[in-house]
Amino acid sequence: MSGLPEEVSPADAHAAAGRGALLLDVREDWEWNQGHVPGAVHIPMQQVPQRLAEIPEDADVYVYCKVGGRSARVVDYLRRNGRRRAVNVSGGIDAWSEAGLPVE
Repeated sequence: MSGLPEEVSPADAHAAAGRGALLLDVREDWEWNQGHVPGAVHIPMQQVPQRLAEIPEDADVYVYCKVGGRSARVVDYLRRNGRRRAVNVSGGIDAWSEAGLPVE
C-alpha cells in the first residue's frame, strides 16, 4: 500500500494537485458541464472500467464526485485494479466549492 489515506479533505487534494497529482472527476457529463475543478480529468463513473488504462498506475489519483459517495466506490475499484494510490476527496465538489477552492 502507498501509505496514502483512503480519504482526504478538498484542501489536501488541491495541494496534492499543485504537486502534480491527478484529479479525477467521476460525475456525469451534465454535472461536469455545470462546473468542475480546473485541470481535472473527466471519466464518468460508469466508464471507469472501460477507460482504466487512462488512469496511470504510478500516479496519486484524487477522485471526486458531487458529495463523495460515487468517488468512494471508484477509489475502491481503482485500488482493487492496481491503482493503489487512489484517494477519495471527502465531500466531493460540494465541499470543494464550500472551501473556496477554484471551480470552472
